[in-house]
Amino acid sequence: MVALDLKEYLKEKKKLVDKFLDNYLPKADVHPKVLHEAIRYSLFAGGKRIRPILCIASCEAVGGDIDAALPAASAIELIHTYSLIHDDLPAMDNDDYRRGRLTNHKMYGEAIAILAGDALLTMAFDMFSDKELNSRLDSDSLLSIIKIIASASGSTGMVGGQAADIQASGEEVNLPEVEYIHIHKTGALIRASVCTGAIAGDASDDELSALTRYGECIGLAFQIADDILDIEGSRDEIGKDVGSDIAKEKVTFPSLIGVSESKKRAKELVEKAISSISVFDEKVEPLREIARYIVERKN
Repeated sequence: MVALDLKEYLKEKKKLVDKFLDNYLPKADVHPKVLHEAIRYSLFAGGKRIRPILCIASCEAVGGDIDAALPAASAIELIHTYSLIHDDLPAMDNDDYRRGRLTNHKMYGEAIAILAGDALLTMAFDMFSDKELNSRLDSDSLLSIIKIIASASGSTGMVGGQAADIQASGEEVNLPEVEYIHIHKTGALIRASVCTGAIAGDASDDELSALTRYGECIGLAFQIADDILDIEGSRDEIGKDVGSDIAKEKVTFPSLIGVSESKKRAKELVEKAISSISVFDEKVEPLREIARYIVERKN
């Protein structure tokens, strides 16, 4: 078997997602121009597209047609970008930079940034419900995907995790509470991305169960790695100010168990993730490599 060039794989799949999104979204000169400019400013700011790529790779792993997963994968990126715009707002994390550029509200003001996030979230479900875009999926599969993504994005998923994160800032919390925050604010959408690809690829129940476990493990590992990067990374590498978690008294794995133990925990989760998909053939190799990349990345 030829070794996978992960860098090339990520680049290739990112191009697919970016092209799809560029074709789907209103152009920057469509009225109201400032709103569509703001949407495109954040969406095409150089994100890695990890979530949609996980969706595509999961579809491939079960022998599915990636064109069946591409619309849903792209919609997931809209949701992720909306969450970043809102996370950066003064009422939330109050960040000035994202991906090496001024945050959306710094460019367009708070009101337009809020509306850009609102529009992206709404667009995602417009994309999910478009029969023509999703013509390769049967109605039951599409409904399952919509349910999974909605649950992962709302109060029992990402938004709930963010609320718990805000409430916990500056407070003394235990490890289970930090796990809850990380699993929901970051892990939920990552897990849902993997599950979406599996469903789009017509996975069996056993395959979906294995990939769900994989998604759960890498979702938590991803946020732990982010916590570590906030301490050990540089602004040039991660595209935003480092040390912000400490300054804002955020509860993180390093703040509770230290950097060394956090690295160990992240690696253990990656090993569990890879082990959970050991029953698959070589088509699952991108997922294995992405799991390793998650804890080795510098941004």
